[in-house]
Amino acid sequence: MLNFDLQNHRPLREIVYEQLKMQILTGKITPGTRMMEVELADEMGVSRTPVREAIRKLEKEGLVTIEPRRGAYASDISVKDMLDTLEVREDLEGLAAALAAERMSEEQIEDLVKITQGYSEAINNSDTEKIIHYDELFHKHIVSCSGNKTLIHLSETVQELALRFRYLYYDDFSRYENMPVEHREIIDAITSGDAETARLVADNHVKKLKEFVVREGEDVFKHL
Repeated sequence: MLNFDLQNHRPLREIVYEQLKMQILTGKITPGTRMMEVELADEMGVSRTPVREAIRKLEKEGLVTIEPRRGAYASDISVKDMLDTLEVREDLEGLAAALAAERMSEEQIEDLVKITQGYSEAINNSDTEKIIHYDELFHKHIVSCSGNKTLIHLSETVQELALRFRYLYYDDFSRYENMPVEHREIIDAITSGDAETARLVADNHVKKLKEFVVREGEDVFKHL
């Protein structure tokens, strides 16, 4: 059931859309799940109309697949989908790190260090929700500090797609025990003010993730 008291200043269709989108991105609605309008409307305490509108909008974003005579389903995810997204992330985050190396303030760098500390603590506590939160926040902060509005806008879309993958591949902590070290390397490169080194280190960070997906990707999807 949606909490309308906190969000009643916004159109209902937007609230329903964002709720369903987040459920798909976080894996609460798993790939291949049928999106039944009546059931979803009952669960959310709304009519079918905003649910139907949300499903159509999610189809345009590739998160829902609608097939004639079969209905709507949460779109499947493949290793190819993950690699496609990571290829784009590699370039965008490399550029973001390069720009951040030239533009980040001392205060912004301190904030980035605090985010990394939170990430390390989450890994030590095996807290998947917080791990994902701080990982996403780390990369978003660097992009934000790039100061490039176009880059920020493009990265928001890519980060949303990456969020869906994070809830799948973070089931395996073997790759991520070393992530704080890689994040620290990115911070050091940005702090040095060397744009090219920052770009290279950020690129390598995503490349290692791509290698992990290629190596372990099929196993990631076995439980879906």
